[in-house]
Amino acid sequence: VQLQAFGGGLVQFGGYLRLSCVASGRDFDKYAFGWFRRPPGKERESVAAISWTGGSTHYIDSVKGRFTISRNNAKNTVYLEMTSLKPEDTAVYYCAQDDLKFGNRWPMNVGTWGQGTQVTVSS
Repeated sequence: VQLQAFGGGLVQFGGYLRLSCVASGRDFDKYAFGWFRRPPGKERESVAAISWTGGSTHYIDSVKGRFTISRNNAKNTVYLEMTSLKPEDTAVYYCAQDDLKFGNRWPMNVGTWGQGTQVTVSS
């Protein structure tokens, strides 16, 4: 499987962005997916995850109520909607696929990483 992330960019404090992650390959609907980020000079961290059914989602505390992860199995795409963006959300964002089918773990164990997309929030 290959994962391609889109939608990053430069946005002002309080702004909105929607990231998309398109997966190639089979069995998209059998895997959980997640979004991670690496802020400048810091370690990569889990941001959000969605179960293979789409019925369960997880978020780190700092983005709860502001970010929403979702999936569209017909389009093999996972989304991360980000509202009320803050400068501390500035990071390279990565999408990832779980390493096992039918997963719903938090934090998610990653089997496949996508390339990153830069999100920069100006103050």
